[in-house]
Amino acid sequence: MLDNHDLSLKNPISQKNLDGYGAPPIPWEEAHKRLQQGFSQAPKTGGPDRHTAWLATVRPDGKPHVMPIGILFLDDAFYFNTGPKTRKARNIARNPNCVITIATHEFDFVVEGPARRIVDHAGLQRIADAFKKQGWEPTVVEGGLTAEYSAPSAGPPPWNVYEVKPEAIFALGTSEPFGATRWHFQTGASRKGSPIRLK
Repeated sequence: MLDNHDLSLKNPISQKNLDGYGAPPIPWEEAHKRLQQGFSQAPKTGGPDRHTAWLATVRPDGKPHVMPIGILFLDDAFYFNTGPKTRKARNIARNPNCVITIATHEFDFVVEGPARRIVDHAGLQRIADAFKKQGWEPTVVEGGLTAEYSAPSAGPPPWNVYEVKPEAIFALGTSEPFGATRWHFQTGASRKGSPIRLK
């Protein structure tokens, strides 16, 4: 059983200032603090007008596929759900590498890492409980979640749930002093794309 909670984003293994206009590196502590605040989808809660998250996956022919998603940040990992027959779920089953982008008032984030499906009841319940705190009321079913509604791009229920442990995060400041910084992280040795069970 893989214990993903032993790994955190507190200590990047590398940092690079990508700004070409003289801005200093963005402190990781500031970027991490903003991630920990979460991403509500309610109007007037993020930029522009609300927090916007997008998931990019790879089609079988190598072309990119991008769709908007609801995102959850919990214990230094990102979580999202989608139906098993959606294009993004089928892409992940073939190639788990993906990119999540998130627009907030403070930073625009780009997150790179493989998506791993969560299948155990306890892990799914933990994620369902976290979503409920944001106003969405999913119920755990075998291997996934169901609810009265989800994003149109998720397809019909039940939905698979995926975890992304970031291997790299980019942050671009949206106000003074702006800046653009990339961090790399050590998030575990197992990268074979199989479903995981959370402790």
